[in-house]
Amino acid sequence: MAHWRKTLDQMVLERRSALIAYGCLFVVDRRDAEDLVHEALVRTFARPRVVTDVHAAEGYVRQAIRTVYLDQARRRRTWREKAHLFAGEPPARSAEEAGTAATDVAAALVLLSPRERACVVLRHFDDLPVSEVAAALQISEGSVKRYLADGTRKLRVTLHDGAGEATTVHLNDTRRSRS
Repeated sequence: MAHWRKTLDQMVLERRSALIAYGCLFVVDRRDAEDLVHEALVRTFARPRVVTDVHAAEGYVRQAIRTVYLDQARRRRTWREKAHLFAGEPPARSAEEAGTAATDVAAALVLLSPRERACVVLRHFDDLPVSEVAAALQISEGSVKRYLADGTRKLRVTLHDGAGEATTVHLNDTRRSRS
């Protein structure tokens, strides 16, 4: 068996649940997160790699998760822009559906655009500085800061209850010098 296969097997055995949890930050539904992780693993190990360390391999897979998620979001957006050419208008969401927003972070992340969500996850959950978020998503640092500002503002509004009191779930508000 090739050495990269041993690394893949070991990573899947040891880090699968962490990778799925990371995927859930992007897509929320566990089944979708499993699909995201599977696609990322296929993309990462479709060709033999020189990676022999499980943690280094996990870094590749996490990067692939972000890429797969953004690719899927782009495809969905393109389809939505062109769907009117093939079918009638999609049915409107009821007021009840639109008004039932959960107050936990996973549900709040769904309300963000794909770029905002990716920036928020990388900055606040992966604890990457703005420059590394920009490099990972291949966008400018200014764009990352704008997405972070918009996403954080939306999350703060969503994560507060009706009385104006913050719920027990918070984003990491500590400012880091490396941003």
